[in-house]
Formats: sequence, structure tokens, C-alpha cells
Amino acid sequence: MLRYFGGRLSRAAGSVLASGVSAVDSALPASASLLRHRGYSQAADRDDDPNFFAMVEGFFDRGAAMVEDQLVEGLRNRENPEQRRKRVRGILRVIKPCNHVLSVCFPIKKDNGEWEVIEGYRAQHSQHRTPCKGGIRYSSDVSVDEVKALASLMTYKCAVVDVPFGGAKAGVKINPRNYSDNELEKITRRFTIELAKKGFIGPGIDVPAPDMSTGEREMSWIADTYSTTLGHHDINAYACVTGKPISQGGIHGRISATGRGVFHGIENFINEAAYMSQLGMCPGFQDKTFIIQGFGNVGLHTMRYLHRSGAKCVGIGEMDGNIWNPNGIDPKELEDYKLEHGTIVGFPNATPYEGRILEADCDILIPAASEKQLTKSNAHQIKAKIIAEGANGPTTPEADRIFLERNIMVIPDMYLNAGGVTVSYFEWLKNLNHVSYGRLTFKYERDSNYHLLMSVQESLERKFGKHGGAIPIVPTSEFQARISGASEKDIVHSGLAFTMERSARQIMRTANKYNLGLDLRTAAYVNAIEKVFQVYNEAGLIFT
Repeated sequence: MLRYFGGRLSRAAGSVLASGVSAVDSALPASASLLRHRGYSQAADRDDDPNFFAMVEGFFDRGAAMVEDQLVEGLRNRENPEQRRKRVRGILRVIKPCNHVLSVCFPIKKDNGEWEVIEGYRAQHSQHRTPCKGGIRYSSDVSVDEVKALASLMTYKCAVVDVPFGGAKAGVKINPRNYSDNELEKITRRFTIELAKKGFIGPGIDVPAPDMSTGEREMSWIADTYSTTLGHHDINAYACVTGKPISQGGIHGRISATGRGVFHGIENFINEAAYMSQLGMCPGFQDKTFIIQGFGNVGLHTMRYLHRSGAKCVGIGEMDGNIWNPNGIDPKELEDYKLEHGTIVGFPNATPYEGRILEADCDILIPAASEKQLTKSNAHQIKAKIIAEGANGPTTPEADRIFLERNIMVIPDMYLNAGGVTVSYFEWLKNLNHVSYGRLTFKYERDSNYHLLMSVQESLERKFGKHGGAIPIVPTSEFQARISGASEKDIVHSGLAFTMERSARQIMRTANKYNLGLDLRTAAYVNAIEKVFQVYNEAGLIFT
């Protein structure tokens, strides 16, 4: 019941060396003639419903066409210019396809006594860094193409934010609403065993995480299954998966990490005066309105942090309906309503929105649902000046071209939703170190801060005396909040904010270097390609 697809299948399916004039050539900011000359693959079909993996490959091609000459010039070896060019093109072709795709089928016995065969996939795009990293999603729309596309995005995403993982992704082809908790546990544990049997899970091999319709509960089942079977001799067994509950080795701040990362990503660009002037907007969140498509984990936490920063949520879109309130929607009230009713429809502090929520009037549009939501059919109707891709692959190449023509800033998914994998990296390190962040230094930092205050007080008293009594030293509210030292959550939040800020600066520098304007996606791909290329080039290709 196991089918293993190696490099031969993934290279064929990806059309790595596809040639000819592409329908997407006109969508590329780089020279179309360069793309045709170099034989990179097509990105979009004529009806703008591109194959998801080919879509990601097309975006990769844009970055590759932009950076190829720079990579050739950067090589310092004994090869002549033609050999260097061949080396660069060869490594770019090595980077692009999925290395491994595993397809499994297994039976489960349902609670009513019926038997059902479950289908699942795990794609490993790249092992230039190990372990591979990527979520597991439960959806009836899961396909080989989807997990390959998402795995490749994970490779580039990790590179953009300097997280040392290769990209991977898994999907189980089920609608979790149609299964009981007992049945879901059976499916999750059996899928874990199937991955373990083929070497597709392990702390140093491949580390899954939550994704669509999965969370702490499923990750805990995976960790328990692996640690009590294949990993029962491995002290690091619980590092085989991230996104676990705190009691199972999880980390504070992981649940909100992706949404918090989306917020920080928007923050870094919306506070940049040069970009805001291009959009005709003032820097900062004040008086900005936003709409979120998808009120799941990412959408909820993104909404929370934007709301706290002064932005106003005017609309929310879900599969079963949309809501609208020009005066703003409170995230806590909406969260409580959805927890009670299972839907946002009927929320009393908003009205139903009958039109297309993506096309409603706002400053910031955040698609946080699924791929290919913004296409050429609706790109001309989008009113937002900033599109923040909370979901993976929500914009097709043709829509991306239209947004560039319309002077709309698209903050790309491979950067913006990297908060989840960043904090997963922190959790993985915590599991390998077997100690929580801050535990070894917490008391020392607290005592040091108190001694600092006492030293200041004693210095002032020696200088001015104690005639009126002891000189009081009153810390500011900000210092008082930090005086006890950093908790694990403080360290995680600080590390995430730093990661998102540093990566944003890298993207801005690359956009300026190549004169890309608002084409932040290509700038992000250029950064990712440069970093992955360096690993492959310096590691060598001796086995070929």
C-alpha cells in the first residue's frame, strides 16, 4: 500500500527543463527574452488556473533569471566563464524539483464498524539543510501537486528567514469534520507509522508541524506514536514534531506565531516611509482599515495584533459567509461568538456582506485561507493598496503582474507567514537542548537588575547624602516589566520580531539593488535562491 516517487517522477511532473515561449513571460519583471533563452518553466496557464507546483516554479524562475548573472560573477574558482555559467544553471536545476514524494494508503475501522482506505502524502523538496520541515494538513482537496508546491515554498521560506531547514509538506486526504476524535487519532497515529517506516519522520530527518485542520492535539499524537515506536531509544524523540502542547515539549508562543509573524511583516513595510510614499499612504497603522479572508488560527491572531496597533478590521470572509462593519470588528467578541456558534455568520456587531469580500474597500487585504484566491478575474477589482499573503500561494502569477501594474504592494507569503516555522525552529532547539528558554538565566538576570538599581541609589546617596532620607529609585514601567528577566514567551516573541525585521531589511535591500520597485516577491526569491545556492555550491556535488 506504499508508493514511493523519487526524483524521476518529481522532475518529470515539474517539467524542469520545459522550453518554449511561456504564457507568463509578460508577467515577469525580468527580461522575457532572458527567460526564453534560459529555458525556465512556465508559470501560468492561459485561463489563470495554474498548476500550483508549476506556479511556485514560475515564481522561482523569476528570481533565478534575476540573480543568475550575479551568481556567476560571485564564483571564485578555477573554472572558465562558460563552466561557471554551467555550474550555476546546474545548481539552479538541482534546487527546483522535489527530491522525494511519498504516497501512502492505509485502512482504518470507523466507529460504526465500516472500513475506509485513507490516502496521504509527504513531500520533501530539499535536503540542502536537514531536517526537512513542513506542516501536515487534513483536507479533502489534498493532492500530490499541492504538497509538492507547499514543500518547495517551505524551502524558500526557511531560507528567507535564515532557518536552517529543508522544505517539506504532508497532507491527508480527509475532511476532519466527517470523523470522530477517536477516528482522527487512529488516522494520525497510523499516518505517523507509515512515515516512520519509510524514513520520512525523525528529529534529524523530517519534522512535521501543524497546518490546515491540525493543531496541538494531532502533534501530540504524532510525538507519542514516534517516541513509543521507532524513536523509543532516542532521547531526542519528541523533537520529531513541533507545535506540541507545552506539557509534551511545546513552546510558549507557537500557537500565535504565524499570525504574529504576519503582523510583524506588515509592520516592517507599513512603517517604511519610502514604500508608503509610493502607495500614497502615511506610515503606521493608525487610521488603516483591513480585511481578512479566513478566520482560522492565522486570521484570528493577525486580527488581534493589528487591532492592538490601531488598525481597524472592517470585514471578515469565511467559506460560509462574510461580515462587514465600517466602524470596526472587535477580535475578542468575534472569537467568542465563533467558539459558541461555530461560525461568524450572524455575528451581532456586524452585517452580512453579500458581495465579494476580497474586492471590498480597505487599505490592507489579508488572504489567510487557501491558494489561488487572487486571479486575473478579480485582480482589477481589488481596492486595497497592500496585500499581505497570510496564506500560501493566494496570488496567481497573472494577478501578481496586474498588482504590479496597478502599484499595489504584495508582501509575499514566503516571507510573511514564516513566523510559524521560525518559532517551530525555536521549539525544535528547545527539545534538543532539553531545557526551556530562560531557565538557566532567569534568576541571575533578575538579581542583576536589582543590584543595578541599588548601585545607582548608593551612588546618588554618596554624592548628595541622605539628609532627607534614602533617595528613591523608581524604575520606569517598561523596566519594571522586564526587571524579573525574560520569560520563554518574551524570548520567543523577541526572536520572532528580530527575525522578521532582519528578513524584511534583506528583501528591501535586494529590491533596491535590482531596481524591483514593489516586486517584493521576486526580491524574496532572489534572497532564498542565493542562500540555497551557496549551500549547494560550497557542499559540492561529488556524488554526480
